[in-house]
Amino acid sequence: MLRSVSVDPTAFRELRALVALAVGELGLVGAGRMAPAGASGLLEMGRATASPAGTGAGGGTGSLPPDHDDADQQRMAALLTLAQQGDGEAFGQIYDHYVGQVYRYLYYRVGSQPLAEDLTSETFLRALRRIDSFSWQGRDICAWFITIARNLVTDHYKSSRFRLEVSTADMLDADRADAGIEQQVLDSLENAALLQAVRQLKPEQQECVMLRFLQGLSVAETARVMGRTDGAIKQLQLRAVRALANLVPEPAQ
Repeated sequence: MLRSVSVDPTAFRELRALVALAVGELGLVGAGRMAPAGASGLLEMGRATASPAGTGAGGGTGSLPPDHDDADQQRMAALLTLAQQGDGEAFGQIYDHYVGQVYRYLYYRVGSQPLAEDLTSETFLRALRRIDSFSWQGRDICAWFITIARNLVTDHYKSSRFRLEVSTADMLDADRADAGIEQQVLDSLENAALLQAVRQLKPEQQECVMLRFLQGLSVAETARVMGRTDGAIKQLQLRAVRALANLVPEPAQ
């Protein structure tokens, strides 16, 4: 089960946009760094508003319209009901929908393809055993899967310390066919610098950034995974973005 671990370029754009806002808010504006108007207010929001892309129902970043997301969520809710009634095929469809995201999360955490594959399998095995305990309540089941996966990683290392193990090359290996070659190079350099900065954050800040941007979870979903309140996650994200503003170099001109 070899899965892609590359990050959607939209996720990098969203994170870079928030970092740019923080640069202006913190007075770090220099040559090539413009302070966006209303930076302070936008930073308090859950996601960057500078990017037109939204977050899909499955947790990834994209530009799907809201009605598509609603239909997707309704389909997942229906499949969940069938799975809780013992329908193995319905659970198989849920697995197919979310396995890539769970594997990507685990691969980021452990940095090993075989171990990530084993933990992914164990995640869904545990989910199947506990499927009756999940209550939909209008929220994406992906956060539940990732909570199980996170607990497995914690058990594996006997520590809750977050580690971003996956290589920068793997994370940047996204399809950039639509961009010009010069812009590809500039984006790649800026994204690589951003990832290196993320690795310098405190463990809980790293995990917040990874769940919110690289996994595309909402504030509420991230809060459930990390066992915190929505407000605590917003503050954690805000501190992480401000820290990144002090760590990333100025963009290439």
